[in-house]
Amino acid sequence: MARKFLWIVAILTGLVVVAALVWRLAGDRMMQAAMVPSIGFVDSEKAPPPDYARRESWVARPDIPGNPALWAPPGYSPAPRPAAAVFFVAPTAWLDRSRWNAPLDDTETNERLDKFTRMQASVFNGVAAVWAPRYRQATFGTFLKPSPDADAALLLAFSDVERAFSSFVAALPADTPILLAGHSQGARHLMRLIETMDPRLRPRIVAAYVVGWPVATPADLQRLRLPACTVAGQHGCIAGWQSFAADGDIAPAMARTATVPDLAGAPLGTRPMLCTNPLTGSGAPATAERNAGTLIDDQLQPRRTGARCDDRGLLLIEPTPDDIGPYVLPGGNFHVYDFALFWANIRADAEARLSSFGAAQAAAAEAP
Repeated sequence: MARKFLWIVAILTGLVVVAALVWRLAGDRMMQAAMVPSIGFVDSEKAPPPDYARRESWVARPDIPGNPALWAPPGYSPAPRPAAAVFFVAPTAWLDRSRWNAPLDDTETNERLDKFTRMQASVFNGVAAVWAPRYRQATFGTFLKPSPDADAALLLAFSDVERAFSSFVAALPADTPILLAGHSQGARHLMRLIETMDPRLRPRIVAAYVVGWPVATPADLQRLRLPACTVAGQHGCIAGWQSFAADGDIAPAMARTATVPDLAGAPLGTRPMLCTNPLTGSGAPATAERNAGTLIDDQLQPRRTGARCDDRGLLLIEPTPDDIGPYVLPGGNFHVYDFALFWANIRADAEARLSSFGAAQAAAAEAP
């Protein structure tokens, strides 16, 4: 019986090893087969464009009571009269391969959007009124296999984001300070938005948080015409990071990232990426003692992880939290938790940048 048991263990162990090897060699192809739509973009069903004059077209807007961006963990609350407004573009919540772009009425997708907005956009509600549009976002498979169909899906998604931003700006008083934030696919669209926005809006930008998407330096920054955030409290700048465990197997993720095009369409390759440490508001490293609160199960837990930017522009976290949630990706990729890891520090960072922006505005108004 003992020998039989050992044989069973050996066979199961062998199967695990084989499965890991197959995934290592063919994981990308398997993912593409499972997630990339099999129909062309032209033939793919498309929802009508959102009407951003309607509240239903927004996940969060100041006139939507109880929207997910108003959530805050114990000890925090949204500002009753926020001094600024933030335009937040959510990450990919449409995971289906039945069409290239999300419908607006899919229950599971909208539940994910609510969760992402609650986890991420809520960091800004201490200083800003949060606006987060629903949009016909490109499906997850779009990012697994570059193609003209994928490009068309992303362009359609961006057209919604662009119109939503125009509606957002039109609804604000002309002197309202603006924060911009996006994650993953949302960060990609945000970069396009910043690149093409009306130059008259740039003096109102407090900061742009382009998180979970590679920003090539210096090429993308030159096209965005905003500098990197290099000092805590700096305003009129771009912050961005991509979170990985310092002891993770980062090479496969870096191989995929190398193929991501910059704003000019050239593959990123081995060029460095923008990395802002949310614990310091700059490129400086910090131990876990500087972490004011990681969001785990709707509670903030301080001092769970430190962070440092490496030479490639990745944000490496250590120690690695092992209980943050079930969505840590292979290789120690904490992409889903880019905001949750540093929730309290990002909130303080936005407050500091808005304070600096306000002081500069006041000084300019008093100048002769």
